[in-house]
Amino acid sequence: MLKDKWGQLMRFLRNDIGIDLGTSNMLVYVRGKGIILNEPSVVAVNQKTGQVVAVGTEAKNMLGRTPPHIVAVRPIVDGVISDFEVTEEMLHYLLNKAQAISKKFLGPRVVVGVPSSITNVETRAVRDATKNAGASEVHIVEEPMAAAIGMHLPINEPLGSMVIDIGGGTTDIAIISLNGVISSKNIHVAGDKLNSDISAYIRNEFKIVIGEKTSENIKTQITSLLAEKTSFETQARGRDLITGLPREVVVTDSDIREAISHSIERLIEATKEVLEMTPPEILSDIMHRGIYLAGGGALIKGFADILKEEVKMPVYIADDPLTCVVRGTGIILEHLEKYKEVLIANEEDVSNKAH
Repeated sequence: MLKDKWGQLMRFLRNDIGIDLGTSNMLVYVRGKGIILNEPSVVAVNQKTGQVVAVGTEAKNMLGRTPPHIVAVRPIVDGVISDFEVTEEMLHYLLNKAQAISKKFLGPRVVVGVPSSITNVETRAVRDATKNAGASEVHIVEEPMAAAIGMHLPINEPLGSMVIDIGGGTTDIAIISLNGVISSKNIHVAGDKLNSDISAYIRNEFKIVIGEKTSENIKTQITSLLAEKTSFETQARGRDLITGLPREVVVTDSDIREAISHSIERLIEATKEVLEMTPPEILSDIMHRGIYLAGGGALIKGFADILKEEVKMPVYIADDPLTCVVRGTGIILEHLEKYKEVLIANEEDVSNKAH
């Protein structure tokens, strides 16, 4: 009884916040409010003063358009912190926004999703940055586990579930059973790699240089891994390599298929490697229940169909795949006792990986 009253008092005094600290996007969940923030993981910094000028969407709009002394940077590279101080500023921004929604007296309790390949040092950096930003309590969860929870997969049962979380910097492939990861693989082939594939292809084939935002727009607008009767095309504007002047070319879905084909093959091969490492009983579950796709890469048109054909088992795209991880952190916060074993086991696993 006393424990229940204490829990109710804590809920009244502090926020529970879930964060998906992604390479491309940062999402924030507040208990009782849902997902309150979904913005790009970009921070604009004035190098003369060291001050943060903008965070999120406002900072992303500055990419490639700032004077030399203002630099728009991504402090999260491949899912881990590359610039501690800027990440801390970004977390301050996220927590302040969350705290402003429902004002509480105490520092929030926070669950942060991280890639499965993260080391003990990188985990400590995430925890320290979050605490320095104002959190009173920090828990770490691997993103494929959080995505599985966000998709309401039966991770606490003796039943195999396979999740492929294709993010911005990394792709996490994991097979989960009884609150633990049976086999997994983390590869640096994800949204950002596809963007660079498109940029390199257009540079080589059309002899023009395009920016990061342009390649990302092309990817989201016309990427289709299956050849269809109707062709898709869009304009790519950039700098001519020969003349140095602006030029515009027409890019088709066929061009993009060719540009990203090698990276898609690597994703499929990595999936097969994880399946090969999986015990037969768990493999039987996955053959029956299928593979679940999360993250922005799950929205690549035709990827689920190609993967299904390659591995000869069902492939499903999660409802709203972009928010699976942050929804999972929200569920963990709402049932922390139930998922405490997952968090503790996860943190021990991360520690073991470093040794």
